[in-house]
Amino acid sequence: MSQHDSHLLSPTRSSAVGEVPFDASNLFYSRTDERGVIIEGNSVFRRISGYGWTELKGAPHKLVRHPDMPKGVFHLYWERLKSGKQVAAYVKNRAKDGRHYWVLAVAWPIPGGYLSVRVKPNTELFANVREIYAELRRAENEEGVSPAKSAEALLARLAEHGFEHYDAFMSAALSLELEERARRIGSTLDQRQQRFLTMVQTIVQIRQETDDMTEIIKAIRTVPMNMRILASRLENAGGPISAISVNYGSMLDEMASWVRDFVDGKDSTYMRMRETIQKGQFLVCAGIMQSEMSALFEDDIKGAQDSSALTQDRETLQKEAETFNKLAADALKVLETEATRLGRSVLDMKRYVTGLSSTRMMCKIESAALNGSGDSLSGIVDQLDAGQDEIEARLAKIVELNTVIQSNTAMLRAMT
Repeated sequence: MSQHDSHLLSPTRSSAVGEVPFDASNLFYSRTDERGVIIEGNSVFRRISGYGWTELKGAPHKLVRHPDMPKGVFHLYWERLKSGKQVAAYVKNRAKDGRHYWVLAVAWPIPGGYLSVRVKPNTELFANVREIYAELRRAENEEGVSPAKSAEALLARLAEHGFEHYDAFMSAALSLELEERARRIGSTLDQRQQRFLTMVQTIVQIRQETDDMTEIIKAIRTVPMNMRILASRLENAGGPISAISVNYGSMLDEMASWVRDFVDGKDSTYMRMRETIQKGQFLVCAGIMQSEMSALFEDDIKGAQDSSALTQDRETLQKEAETFNKLAADALKVLETEATRLGRSVLDMKRYVTGLSSTRMMCKIESAALNGSGDSLSGIVDQLDAGQDEIEARLAKIVELNTVIQSNTAMLRAMT
């Protein structure tokens, strides 16, 4: 045994069948150079993989790569790392005896190479990804799909599951796995992660409210048209009812435009808020893993004859956790700005609603002036009443949800 292995018990392993069992509390760690050659690793990595340190050190990390893994996943994985980005991916590894084990691997660049921390996956999302991987691997094997095209197919399949880009997937996967891990090992979820979870749920609700508002606007958009048809029977061309219908339709168009501007496109307020929340969530969760991993180094350091490299890596992980948390704090500043912008934008929308109220009141006055001929117009007014009440309720809910984001952002900023 090497100095890294002196305190390990080598379990008896059967040949090549099944999965290597390990506990949800275990965390893997490894450091590689820029080519992916292993420089350091912890006892959990060695124990689960079944390799001694002399076999791992200096070997390419693909030593533990399982043939079931799609090449497209690693194409995407290394493409992100080489461009200086963090990456998270579900990875199926093969132990020395042929058995397999799954991890959610989080990796990021450091000077001279890369660090990776890995956790045991247990979520429904993990189960869905395994199915996607099987499809990708079949296409690679049977249809000769290239790694680059396979990576594109992975992104397309993830988009079908609601992840518009890979960063959104990484954020959800890491957060969900850490939440499930905390449940399984009976630990309390970190308050920072809990607050980001709340904001993720809240921004989804905001999108739902705006989508519902769009449907309401579409539903009552036919009302001004009906008013014009009615006006053609009740008054001369250009009369008050006709003018009211034109004004009402114009305001509805402006409201529909407001909703589109808020939610559509990468530069919309909604997208900036959502992506900033996802970014902060990923950084905080990765920082949590880094901090816990650095705290677990003690046993490895005690068992090593020369602990200098491990001690240095522990310090690196601590510093990286601080860096990730600072980046998350920077994201919160952006989120504060966008939430403030949303608040001002809702005030603009409320002015449209006030305009609708005035127009609706004018419609009621005209209805009363028409005596018996106003019965049809009264029915139209009732439709306007119901539609406007729904719009006002959606706006009030958006304000309430935005307040939730603002309060959680303030609390998170206070924690950093």
